[in-house]
Amino acid sequence: MSENLGSYGKAELTSNNETNSNNTNTRMPIIAITGTNGKTTSTRLSAFIVKQAGFKVGFTCSDGIYIEGELTEKGDCSGPVSAGIVLSNKNIDFAVLECARGGILRAGLAFEQCDVAIITNVAEDHLDLKGVNTLQQLADVKAIVAKAVKPNGYAILNADDDLVYAIYEKLNCHVAYFSLNPMNPRITAHCANGGIAIVPENGSLTILSGTEKIPVETFSNIPITFNGKADFNIANAMAAVLATYLSGISLEDIRTGLQNFVPSVALTPGRMNFLQFRNFSVIVDFAHNPHGMKAISKLVGSYDASVKIAIIAGTGDRRDEDIIHLAEEAATIFDELIIRQDISLRGRPGHEIIELVLKGIHNIDPAKKTTVIEQEKEAIDFAFKNAPNGSLVFITSDMILNAVDYVQELKNKEENLG
Repeated sequence: MSENLGSYGKAELTSNNETNSNNTNTRMPIIAITGTNGKTTSTRLSAFIVKQAGFKVGFTCSDGIYIEGELTEKGDCSGPVSAGIVLSNKNIDFAVLECARGGILRAGLAFEQCDVAIITNVAEDHLDLKGVNTLQQLADVKAIVAKAVKPNGYAILNADDDLVYAIYEKLNCHVAYFSLNPMNPRITAHCANGGIAIVPENGSLTILSGTEKIPVETFSNIPITFNGKADFNIANAMAAVLATYLSGISLEDIRTGLQNFVPSVALTPGRMNFLQFRNFSVIVDFAHNPHGMKAISKLVGSYDASVKIAIIAGTGDRRDEDIIHLAEEAATIFDELIIRQDISLRGRPGHEIIELVLKGIHNIDPAKKTTVIEQEKEAIDFAFKNAPNGSLVFITSDMILNAVDYVQELKNKEENLG
């Protein structure tokens, strides 16, 4: 291998193809998705679009295994064992697989080749774990998924991310790009050479194929973009559109999928789920690292709320600086912060995590209104009980589906009380 993969180098050589004996790699198309943030939303949207085209879809993500729209296994199923279950299922004919860092490092991939791969971004998260200590090393791990693309397939790379963009040099397949900047010189040069890319242009998503411009859909008709205010979901949508387009899905089916993929508990559990209570609004999201927290700042900033409150926590196995940075990002966005604890402290004393979160908040604003309530349900109850009229409560959670269920339960109780 040309690059030094350090202690995780075996991952690239041990593509854990549990399903080769059944010849599953050749009987169905595979879209594989990795990155630091946006994997699950891109996976769910890609699978949703493929389903619109009439395929029987199986997909895996950090929420579970889904076969033809039904949740068959709940939990973090973004590793090769879960992918193998989908690939060996004889009732499906298209697979969309989220491939997370942990599974790749433990056992490689469940397939030797895929048709399309997406790398959403590479950002500070999970560093100093399992021998991955730098962002470049993390990018090398993510690149393993793109290297599995068939020679005639496509790796879809984020042209706004230097580490992701550079992966093209290591690939033996076609490459397509997405960018939030329609004038990105990398996109311009790529398309000048006949390449394919996708960008936002005049309030719409536009595929660029050489000199040709192919309009896809306006933001106003793509619910997960929140009318163009959620840059992170514009990026996720672009990746999913390219992945499905390059898999042969028609633009008509892609548009139908984009229009009907509504950010909700049903379709995107724990990803920008918006619930309107009588006196305040609630968003539940998995923004669990500095990059994810920063990404939601534009959208949260667009809300006209009397007060913006966030329930946050540090993750025990992250570096001190990552926990501090997460809290700093939250403190720049929200007026009030409630600090809770994750269910699993991941080997670090709870009081130490809270101290690091407080340090990050105080780095931005020593006078920021802050409350520590360790139990998640108690923190949510406190926030809802004390939320001023017209306020926004933003909830992050490690067990995101549990948080979604509890908030929905409280919403149902309010409705039943009339």
